[in-house]
Amino acid sequence: YQPRALEKHSDHILSWAAALVSLSFYGCPLLLCYLYRKAGYICSSKLVPVSQYLGTALVCLVGVVCLRGYERWKNADYHHFIATLEEARRSLTPENKKKLRCFNFDFSYWPLDFSWTELQTLKHWNRKLSKAGVSLLKPEPRTRGAADGVLSSVRSLPCHIISFLVTHSVGRRMVYPGSVMLLQKAMWPMLLQGQAKLVEEYDGQRNKLLACDGNHIDTMFVDRRRAGGRNGQTLVICCEGNAGYYEIGCMNTPLEGGYSVLGWNHPGFGCSTGLPFPQSEANAMDVVIQFATQKLGFQLSDIVVYAWSIGGFTATWAVMSYPEIKAVVLDASFDDLLPLAFKVMPDSWRPLVQYTVRQYMNLNNADQLLKYQGPVLLIRRTRDEIITTTSAEDIMSNRGNILLLKLLQFRYPKIMTDEGVRVVRQWLGATNPLEEASVYTSYEVDDDWCVSVLQSYQADREAPFPWSVGEDMTLEGRRQLALFLARKYMQNFETTHCTPLPASEFHLPWRL
Repeated sequence: YQPRALEKHSDHILSWAAALVSLSFYGCPLLLCYLYRKAGYICSSKLVPVSQYLGTALVCLVGVVCLRGYERWKNADYHHFIATLEEARRSLTPENKKKLRCFNFDFSYWPLDFSWTELQTLKHWNRKLSKAGVSLLKPEPRTRGAADGVLSSVRSLPCHIISFLVTHSVGRRMVYPGSVMLLQKAMWPMLLQGQAKLVEEYDGQRNKLLACDGNHIDTMFVDRRRAGGRNGQTLVICCEGNAGYYEIGCMNTPLEGGYSVLGWNHPGFGCSTGLPFPQSEANAMDVVIQFATQKLGFQLSDIVVYAWSIGGFTATWAVMSYPEIKAVVLDASFDDLLPLAFKVMPDSWRPLVQYTVRQYMNLNNADQLLKYQGPVLLIRRTRDEIITTTSAEDIMSNRGNILLLKLLQFRYPKIMTDEGVRVVRQWLGATNPLEEASVYTSYEVDDDWCVSVLQSYQADREAPFPWSVGEDMTLEGRRQLALFLARKYMQNFETTHCTPLPASEFHLPWRL
């Protein structure tokens, strides 16, 4: 759609006005203090002219809206769009929906494609779901006596209030900067271009989903099942980072690999509504999975969840809640948000930071991942500057290391003894492929022997994790198995945090 000159200029004026309103929301307290203390504007004689200026500006904005409407009324392309939208509203047939997908317009007017309420009519649906949302893992409460608990609650009330205010002001925006309107305004042309590419080159289908908390989730689906490739039968659900959108995010990696792909935007990102808190994130992921199985026709055993960075939270929640999912791939993800929050905040604030994260932003990826029994692949960026607790040069401070160690120690506790942890940490400390290979060969790891040992254990027991394999094994055997498993569960990629993952580096996790 190419707007005419007057409509284009009107749109720019309205966009700038919206940006100024957003800026004034955050800067209003500081501005009022300045006007009161320095300029002396906060008085009745000065407020009257200011209110007159604001009234004039409002009248001008109304005039700009009218000019934009007049230009659209004269544009034949806009008339065609309105006719298509009205026809789809009267009868949302597949043909009308296909015509409507040719346009990009205000997402609030987009017809609903799938709702969580549709699940209540399915006879085989037995999960209890309410508007409060799906269930999350909660941190374990500390036990206290009744009197001590009341006194402690009273003493900590100021901390609770401060924590709530910090989370709902700057805290949420620090954790999820992609939800800030000004950033989205700046990136809007890139998002439109990326969305157009997905629709025009990949025949992407945009869909609007209604989560159980009332948020509308913007999704994009690319179907490769009819293309004839083997990978097209597998659906990869992509979970973006804290400033990522499906339009320009990690969807491109599995797309280039020939997979069917379903991307979605976090609540508050792009055209998705709501705010990106853990509960709303999990609610959104839940409706995305249900849409994939109930509407798109994929089985859970055909779905792979792929996440980048903070998207690991929704990915690990998904495989924890739907253990039948085929596999999960976590790229540049971490085990827990709390150590990364400590990194950027003063040491004197540690008690407040800990309470705030655990209460409002408890992104406990490792705890959720341990509930999953299926194949896992962790991709570690060797020069990652975001999820390290010291610097990008200190590869051992990468929180992906802790995620791997926790996973291996849970699944193979007899192998990951102190000596097993030591050799895996030695392998994790390698800064390049040559050092990594040197550590591996120094312990003379026999891959074929390791596979045969694990397969023999699996065939005899068919037991879920944790396994007791390695219980009656020599120290050398446990070392070999520990290194073998570490290399199968983690793949290194020599780059920084925000570099897009090439399709050649994306593959399904190892299966025994």
